[in-house]
This record gives sequence, C-alpha cells and structure tokens, in this order.
Amino acid sequence: MSTTTLTRREQRAKAQHFIDTLEGTAFPNSKRIYVTGSQHDIRVPMREIQLSPTLIGGSKDNPQFEENEAVPVYDTSGPYGDPEVAINVQQGLAKLRQPWIEARNDSEELDDRSSAYTKERLADDGLDDLRFTGLLTPKRAKAGKRITQLHYARQGIVTPEMEFIAIRENMGRERIRSEVLRHQHPGMNFGARLPENITPEFVRDEVAAGRAIIPANINHPESEPMIIGRNFLVKVNANIGNSAVTSSIEEEVEKLVWSTRWGADTVMDLSTGRYIHETREWILRNSPVPIGTVPIYQALEKVNGIAEDLTWEAFRDTLLEQAEQGVDYFTIHAGVLLRYVPMTAKTPDRYCLARRFDHGEVVPLASQRELPVRTFPRNL
Repeated sequence: MSTTTLTRREQRAKAQHFIDTLEGTAFPNSKRIYVTGSQHDIRVPMREIQLSPTLIGGSKDNPQFEENEAVPVYDTSGPYGDPEVAINVQQGLAKLRQPWIEARNDSEELDDRSSAYTKERLADDGLDDLRFTGLLTPKRAKAGKRITQLHYARQGIVTPEMEFIAIRENMGRERIRSEVLRHQHPGMNFGARLPENITPEFVRDEVAAGRAIIPANINHPESEPMIIGRNFLVKVNANIGNSAVTSSIEEEVEKLVWSTRWGADTVMDLSTGRYIHETREWILRNSPVPIGTVPIYQALEKVNGIAEDLTWEAFRDTLLEQAEQGVDYFTIHAGVLLRYVPMTAKTPDRYCLARRFDHGEVVPLASQRELPVRTFPRNL
C-alpha cells in the first residue's frame, strides 16, 4: 500500500478548496434541533440521533418492530452541524451573543487598538491579502463597570449565557419520554454536587462560588456559551496551530471546523511563526467554541525567542492584542524563573520561557475583556 505525500502548495490548495465549498453537515442518522429558552434568541443547538426500530416479535416473513425515540445529545459543531445554515468563511459566523452584550449596556467600542503590535499589523499594506476582511471594532468595559460572567453571577444576575448553558447541559432530557432512555445508573459522584436538572440559577451559583467558569470574551460574539466546572459535563479541548515552517491560515480554519465537528468544546490556538495575528483572527471569526492561547508563545516571538529580552510591557501588549481580537481564555505560566529556562532544552514539550509576571497586573486587564485566566503556581 503506497501513500502520497502532498507538497506544501498542494496541502494549502486542498484546505482552500475545503473552506470554499464548506457546508453545514449533520452526522448520519442525526439531525440538528434547537431548544429555545425564555427569549427568542436563546436557541441552543443539539444533535438528535435517530435510533433503529427494535424487533419485538413476529415471524421471519412478518417481523414486528417497535419504533424508538430519538436521543438528543450535546453538539459543539455550531453552524457547521446545521445543513440549513449558509457557511461563508470569508464573512465569518453570525454574532450570536452580540444582542445580549449590547443589551447590558456596560461595554463600549474602543476608538483605537490598545496594542502597539496590532497597530503595526493593521498599518502593513503587505498583509492585506492575508487579513480577515470583516474586522470587528473591539469593545471593553465602560469606566467603573465589569463585564465578566463572574461579576454578573456575584451580583445575582442570570445572563442569557447562563440560561443557554443550563439548557445545553441538560441535553434535551426533558424531551425524552421513554423510561428506558430516562434510566440512569447512579454511579459515584466523588463529592460533586450533581443535580438531576441544571437550572440557570444553578449555573449562576456555581460561577459565583468559583467552582465553574464561562469563557466568553465580548470580542468573540460568535461563540456559543459553554461552561467548565466539576458539577457539569466533561469538556474536551483540541489543540491546533501552525508553526514557522508548516501550515497556513486555510489549514488552521479547516482544523478548527473538524475539531468542532468531532466534539471539541474548546480549541487552543498554539500557532507560531510570522502570521500568528492574522491566523488567530480568521480562527476567532469562524469559531463557535471558545478559543484559548498561551500568550507567552507570541510574546517570545516578538523578542526573537530571547527570554532575557522579554519584559512585562511586551507581555502586556500581547495580552491586549489577543483580548481585543476575542481570545476567550489564557494559559499563563506565571513565575517561571529565568534560571530554570535551560532545563526546558531537554524536554520534549514546549514549555513557556518567561520571567516572573505579577498576577495582580494580569487580572485587571482580563476583567475588562471578559477573560478567564488560568495560571500555574509561581516558581515552577
């Protein structure tokens, strides 16, 4: 059996054809359904699996079957799983959360980008052919306001995002009538508080208590709300990303689509190389799931990989750049000491190389742009 290795040009052309002809597609024996919430624009997507009839008797010549009820399940594929939605990667996805964000009236559009690096990229005419055409004007919190789901939760506010999540976590169980399908084995909860039915108030309470997070940047209004926490469904992350020598924007968008179709609840963009900024924009504008990054990767690129040249100012500029693009969550390896950097040379994984950054400086930036921050212990 022989295999053919495609050239870089052929790989990119194949990916370009994929996104040019992309259509919403349901799995075999499945169809897309929507469960509506308390307001008309809370429409939670699910995949309904059609089951084959069960043979209950009869004869070989005249078998008798009993129809089985369809089973609704969680669906991360967004518009890519709906055959009725027209997909246009050049335009990006519909801005699902934008009406909710605007209704809260606690954010405002920026007059200009905060990141010096972003300004440099936008001023570079040589990037016009790579740049996503429908760039959003980034938002931030108004003076004296906070726009995180954590803040709303602690104020006792149940947001549309929280209601969306509650419906999603229940996976349409209220639609099921068959007692066979409704039966659940008790299992072992290992101390977790698992209610039979997830309510919007339960979502709010878990977030307020710090037991769960909702990664939902206001600058990524295309994302469908989801939650990560012990008392909720298990979530799966997929890593994608180009490098200095491989992949392209077209291929990264293709990876994103396949990741969400196959069940990735979140996607980490670990891209490196010359066009990180432009690649990330295409990914965000076409992603129905939260997008995360490791900002220090790009910060190191900006100082040519020299850890000694990495400053808080360079790192802060990267945080602002990515937050204003719409990145939903950061992984920040806080407190890696410079003297430990040489130890990474012998490890197969790519660890972050950084001086110590003050967690107290990072969090205020994140709270203005609705960003959960995942940090690792100091002095790793």
